[in-house]
Amino acid sequence: MNAPAPAPRTRPDAATIAGLTEALRAVLGDRVTESRAVREQHANQLTWAPCEPPDLVVFPHTTAEVQAVVRACAERDVPIVPYGVGTSLEGHVNAPFGGVSIDTGAMNRVRAVNADDLDCTVEAGVTRRALNAYLRDTGLFFPIDPGADATIGGMAATRASGTNAVRYGTMKDAVLALTAVMPNGDIVTTARRARKSSAGYDLTRLLVGSEGTLGIITEVTLRLHGIPEAISAGICPFPSIKAACDATILTIQSGIPVARIELLDEVQVAACNRYSKLTLPETPLLLVEFHGTDAGAREQAERFGEIAAELGGGPFDWATGADARARLWQARHDVYWAAVALRPGPTIKNMSTDVCVPISRLAECVEATKRDIAATGLTAPIAGHVGDGNFHTLPLVDADSPEEMSAVAGFLDRLVARALDLGGTCTGEHGIGQKKMRFMESEHGPEALGLMRTLKRAIDPRNLMNPGKLIP
Repeated sequence: MNAPAPAPRTRPDAATIAGLTEALRAVLGDRVTESRAVREQHANQLTWAPCEPPDLVVFPHTTAEVQAVVRACAERDVPIVPYGVGTSLEGHVNAPFGGVSIDTGAMNRVRAVNADDLDCTVEAGVTRRALNAYLRDTGLFFPIDPGADATIGGMAATRASGTNAVRYGTMKDAVLALTAVMPNGDIVTTARRARKSSAGYDLTRLLVGSEGTLGIITEVTLRLHGIPEAISAGICPFPSIKAACDATILTIQSGIPVARIELLDEVQVAACNRYSKLTLPETPLLLVEFHGTDAGAREQAERFGEIAAELGGGPFDWATGADARARLWQARHDVYWAAVALRPGPTIKNMSTDVCVPISRLAECVEATKRDIAATGLTAPIAGHVGDGNFHTLPLVDADSPEEMSAVAGFLDRLVARALDLGGTCTGEHGIGQKKMRFMESEHGPEALGLMRTLKRAIDPRNLMNPGKLIP
């Protein structure tokens, strides 16, 4: 399908922004800002993409206010960039053509909890930790855990995943319905609360993972789960990356319902020990967690320990106490900052990226990536949600060194090519944003990419919504 690319964009002129500012202040008052510091804070923060701030930042409190902002921007042909808390890693919140950043952080109300139906409806700015704190007394929890305390709207927009995905799935599986403001200002609710439906196109799945390029998500209805009766967790060192990956593969293939199974290579373990003040063995390491009844969680852990021992791993050190588990998983969630601390300096940039492959090819892909890192001379720790074949690497390079920048660019291209050759994807959970657009045709082919362009042009013909992202 040879559809044309999305409409080209240009940055709005000063007069247009001045008129828009006046119109928006009539609706939002002082919740419209031109402050340079605030605008830069709402552009790229966590990756090596250059910071490209918007012209304005607005802070709506309701879906109706988002609608008013979108309509005002549409009238003036001004780009719109949605913003949650800025934890995305591929330049999703940059504003390469200026425009308005819509910060949904103040839209942080839990609208309804339907405990009997195991679902809830929340505004886009609710964070995952705030939601679980709200749910604690109901006996329910929301399991999607990308590490960062991201907003639910942002997690839906980027189809977030995380440490629990191997058992509970990703945002694709967790979102039952959502409300979004479309490029023309229409408010659309994509589905009802029923667990399944055959009524028409699946608009929910169309918007989940669209990265703000089709509309602004303002409310989300989520699938919830009961808090497990028992949780057992622990760490297990391995003599090699291959042994750790093979243990992961065998655990999944054996049908053990592991809740989390995370890989840290020896470089990342050393970084975690230094940053989180731990004493983990500095070898390839699996962090695992099992949910269920007391007997079930114990049985799952014991079976995993047997598999690990068969592959030369161990000892499997259990951490059944809540405090010990919390410390262990907090260290896992801090791997980004631990890795960054390996090479401090004002010109050092991190280039965190991820790929995902079928689990049967996981060991092959990770081992080849480790060899590539060594041959390229990079500092690049590896961590991964390996129960579903997803792993991350975080090269640290000197942005002032053309040699290092050239080396890491080649490494990143080879990493994606390797994953695609093995039947995988260029990103398991980070998303496309600005930085991975160049891989879209290689992964999907020109026909599928053409269909995506057709959808984008049909829904957003003027390319107002998060332009310069996702669709190359």
